[in-house]
Amino acid sequence: MRTTVDHYDKSLELTSVETRLVRTPISVPVRTSFGIMHDRPTLLVRVTDSSGTQGYGEIWCNFPVCGAEHRALLVDTEIATRLVGRKFASPQSCYETMNALLHILRLQTGETGPIAQAIAGVDIAVWDMIARRNEIPLHALLGSARHRIPAYASGINPVGVLETVARARANGHRHFKVKVGFGEQIDRANVRDVADSLEDAETFMLDANQAWSPPEAIEAMRWIEACIPRWIEEPMPVDTARAAWRSLKNATSIPVAGGENFLTRGEYDEVARGNWMDVVQPDIAKWGGFSECLPVARDVVANGLTYCPHSLGGGVALAASAHLLAAAGGPGMLECDANENTFRDEVFPLPLSDGWVTLTDKPGLGVNVAVLEREFDR
Repeated sequence: MRTTVDHYDKSLELTSVETRLVRTPISVPVRTSFGIMHDRPTLLVRVTDSSGTQGYGEIWCNFPVCGAEHRALLVDTEIATRLVGRKFASPQSCYETMNALLHILRLQTGETGPIAQAIAGVDIAVWDMIARRNEIPLHALLGSARHRIPAYASGINPVGVLETVARARANGHRHFKVKVGFGEQIDRANVRDVADSLEDAETFMLDANQAWSPPEAIEAMRWIEACIPRWIEEPMPVDTARAAWRSLKNATSIPVAGGENFLTRGEYDEVARGNWMDVVQPDIAKWGGFSECLPVARDVVANGLTYCPHSLGGGVALAASAHLLAAAGGPGMLECDANENTFRDEVFPLPLSDGWVTLTDKPGLGVNVAVLEREFDR
């Protein structure tokens, strides 16, 4: 159910757009099938409105290692200079303007992903600022009548899987997503161990991070099916032909998930109507921000699929994903990174209990603004 929020003032005039990069040390690297994180980068955005109200966003920047610094410079040199001093009727108008002004730069540089990520982070900050100025939680500003959403523990590495699951369970999780794509022997052992370790009402999911070719994915489904995961995420590269995705879906009873690496609205529109994916997972800090991810998410739900936000970053991105999920509706769950990240936990101490996250009534994203201000005031 949605509430009516049209009476809130959503106009804006930005007086500053700033970035700060925080690299948080970790004791155990975060591993995927395509790369390793040896620290946890968080690229923050802060916008200030002519009213003096500020808002915070986050830009996805996990890979490559040098990517965070590059994306920060994109905001500082290409976005801030185009936005400051302009007036906009709404955050959506600001988002559309960013895309229009940077269209040729995207074509010239071929940097569609980094530019989309930079725009998404600024958009999150603008929406946070609007909600804070109106003194309302962001999910409520977006029309949500619910503040409680289910969650799952994510990013579970191929080493020490059961220990990580036990730790996540102790922290209040009841659903767990395990990384695969590290070779059949390792994958089989980890999937079997997690499936056997589940307690009552617990479920698990798998994420291959685009590791398999179409034949390899179909072969993997044959032994994975017996363990009954809730879904298999990105079993093939995102640019695999649609026919191969349909073949995979027809060859397995396991729901197929993906979408975190789509780069256009057209791809999301196609998957919402194409019957070749079951769970759709845009990352709000990677593409679209609130302005485009919310209509995408609602369209996914309206077409009978499940919207689950992808998020494997810092506290602002996690909070934004939670508010977006609350506003989108449907049965999707919030992705909560189970790996070490002390800065994320400072910014958004996860309000988790028995597998559910309850959002507060604080204005905006409800994050710890004092921690964010500390970084910008350094």
